[in-house]
Amino acid sequence: MTTFIRRRFCSKLAVTLLMGAILLITAAYGQVTTISGVITDKVTKETLPYVSVSVVGGLVGTGTSANEDGRYEIKLPQGYTKLRFSYIGYLPVDVDVTSREDQTINVALDVDPTMMEEVVVVGKRGRYRNRDNPAVQLIRKVIENKAENRMEAQDYVQYEQYEKISLALSNLSDKFRNRRIFRNYQFLFEEQDTTAIGGKNMLPAYMHEKISQVYFRRSPYKKKQYVTAEKRAEFDEKFIDNEGLNDYFNRLYEDIDIYDNNISLATNLFLSPTAGTSPTFYKFFITDTIKTEEPWLVELSFVPRNRTDMLFSGRLYITHDGKYAVKRAELTVSDEINLNFVRGMEATLIYEPDGQGRYYLDRSELGMEFSLTNRGGGVYGKRTVDYADYRVGLVQPDSMYTGPTEEIAYEEGKRFEEDFWIAARHMPLENRELNIYKNVDTLQTIPSFRRFMDITTLLLAGYKSFGPVEVGPVNTFYSFNPVEGFRLRIGGRTTTDLSKRFYAETYAAYGFRDEKWKYFLSGTYSFNNKSIYHFPQHYLRASYQKDTKIPGQELQFVQEDNFLLSFKRGDNHRWLYNDIYRLEYQHELNNHFSYGVEFTKWRQLPAGILSYQHVDGTGNLVNHPELNTTEVTVRLRYAPYEQFYQSKLYRIPIENKYPIFSLNYTAGIKGFLDGEYDYHKVTGGIFKRVYLSQLGYADVNVEGTYIVGDGLPFPVLTIHRANQTYAYQLNSYNLMNFLEFVSDHHAALNVQYYMNGFLFNKIPLLKRLKLREVFSFKGIWGGLRDENNPAYNTNIFRFQQNEDGIPISYTLHREPYIEASAGVANIFKLFRVDLVKRFTYLNNPDVPEWGVRARFKLDF
Repeated sequence: MTTFIRRRFCSKLAVTLLMGAILLITAAYGQVTTISGVITDKVTKETLPYVSVSVVGGLVGTGTSANEDGRYEIKLPQGYTKLRFSYIGYLPVDVDVTSREDQTINVALDVDPTMMEEVVVVGKRGRYRNRDNPAVQLIRKVIENKAENRMEAQDYVQYEQYEKISLALSNLSDKFRNRRIFRNYQFLFEEQDTTAIGGKNMLPAYMHEKISQVYFRRSPYKKKQYVTAEKRAEFDEKFIDNEGLNDYFNRLYEDIDIYDNNISLATNLFLSPTAGTSPTFYKFFITDTIKTEEPWLVELSFVPRNRTDMLFSGRLYITHDGKYAVKRAELTVSDEINLNFVRGMEATLIYEPDGQGRYYLDRSELGMEFSLTNRGGGVYGKRTVDYADYRVGLVQPDSMYTGPTEEIAYEEGKRFEEDFWIAARHMPLENRELNIYKNVDTLQTIPSFRRFMDITTLLLAGYKSFGPVEVGPVNTFYSFNPVEGFRLRIGGRTTTDLSKRFYAETYAAYGFRDEKWKYFLSGTYSFNNKSIYHFPQHYLRASYQKDTKIPGQELQFVQEDNFLLSFKRGDNHRWLYNDIYRLEYQHELNNHFSYGVEFTKWRQLPAGILSYQHVDGTGNLVNHPELNTTEVTVRLRYAPYEQFYQSKLYRIPIENKYPIFSLNYTAGIKGFLDGEYDYHKVTGGIFKRVYLSQLGYADVNVEGTYIVGDGLPFPVLTIHRANQTYAYQLNSYNLMNFLEFVSDHHAALNVQYYMNGFLFNKIPLLKRLKLREVFSFKGIWGGLRDENNPAYNTNIFRFQQNEDGIPISYTLHREPYIEASAGVANIFKLFRVDLVKRFTYLNNPDVPEWGVRARFKLDF
């Protein structure tokens, strides 16, 4: 569990930086014009609230609404030349825009004379209230009836689902297209009508299609998806994890259920306009009645009370038949929302009746444009899902619903030809999507493109590929510490070009102060003929590692000599030399349950000023030159619905709402291969992300350990993970010193609470900065039994002492260790800075009560 959470330092980093690299290239060359102004009644001169403002010919992300004071602001992408202003009871107005410079356009609307008998123009608007508001009464009826209008109201439902997601560089200027770097890539660009979304030049970059048969059962609840056909643009696995990339895009473009209380988009949670608390956060207006459909529809418009909150703007079209079902939903977001890198977003949901008065989702479209700035090019992505062949009440056997939520129902490796897709697609591909598959394949044969991807992989992942081998990671080539001094390291590993069954990893390092060589060597055999870095893992690995580490910090292939971890505060002179022989078996199942067995022989030698000493019967200190243990470990892990992007080093979690469980058991074996102690160690943990709607979310981690054994020295026990760097570490104790606390039983709670700007958005001086609040709490409850405490058992290693003979290692016997922090995140959209306070054990020597820690954090 701790390993899983620590890797969240890399969470979103590789994928977001990859998208960021693309956005940086395009940002300066596309063109977007900002139009703003005030909309008024032509006769009374009163401002008109919530007027619809749209780009003629535009689709996703090109519309907005005026605020309650009649003021609007809209981004007009390159190639668009006309805005449309429309409002119930008024004649629509089209305004031509010819200049590419930002400008102000004020608009006056005329009352529609055909509506004069039905519309009363109020010269002065009163304050918006929920009480006695017919729009609020209507949305409450929708909320009251939504349980009956959902698919979940049926006992059994099945249907066919077709979905596609495509991405393209958008709003590209001719200057961008004609750059030298694209001289050989002109075939990639798609020219289109300037009134279409994305401007004149688009550069399609990714495509994924999937056809599934979906079965729903209400009780016991189960929704099972069998994927019957799939096709996507594949990149070279040396550069891109295609499965992870697909999972990441699906996490950004999730399914939308308008009846859910919360809707997840771009890894953030938005309050639905049909949530029970929506009248508290939204303003609702009845803006039209559609009498051309049967039954009649009521157009209900809604806007956030606070435009910077994670809320939608848009319209619901509600049936006027007493069932209050949503027939159509249009969702977008304000430009002022506290959402990073998303320049535009719009979703459309269309529901169709089944002949029995029930409405089912017929098609959903979600488009988002990502960009580093409000101007320039961006990345436009669109996900379309179409539903067909609904069948209600058809009972299926229980076996139909067993297994994982999504299951591949076609032969692995099967390729579906284009003729199949032409017949199977629910709708034809758009013009810009037609050549994506062919272009991606062609692109990867061009040497200059492969060089670009090679360099990008080196910068983002730290590895340089040389065909059958790759060298890295580069951030470990140089580091320093008090024991080794200046340290150089070089390493690498084999790739699938050499073998898909056998993999080797190695490195060698040299410390110029201790003048010692360190090295690592491993060989891994893959049982499933897949890369050992990709899901599902199934391998056997043997390794040997001779290296240094700080007691209580895990020794890994990468972490310890990362250059950024070389900078530390306080006393940092107690180290270990380690000789570790390890044999491990790892097996992951498709349902994301995994188990592993590991055999380890570990020889630890004190380094620096660390000492292994005990007091003999005469009161003299006896030095121990080394400590030897032999262990067998069994690891169990269950992560239902887990998704991740597999980088060169780690699996980067794509966070969701599902918990992750882990359980480890370790047995120390005395007398076997020099093992000196018998003991049993059980460690368990649960990690869960808890979504709190408008109040943000919290990452909660609970873990505990119990060690059975008598006369065990402190290196065998739990040395709680301290942090003496100036970076904020999620799963370490940021104001605890190395080797400060030792336990043989403990329970720990770690809560990271992200409010996503809920408070700062209400403060005028702060909301423009789009800062976000973050809070944390960390506590350890534990202790050390007398038989393992050197204060009561002099036959075991005594705790460490400083140069004055004062102990610097302790037990948690009096009270728990507690620290907490309050911080500001999203600084320049990149950083989090915390003020950390330690609350207990403040009398221990050289401990800080306060500290400022920073962390690199990329988030949408």
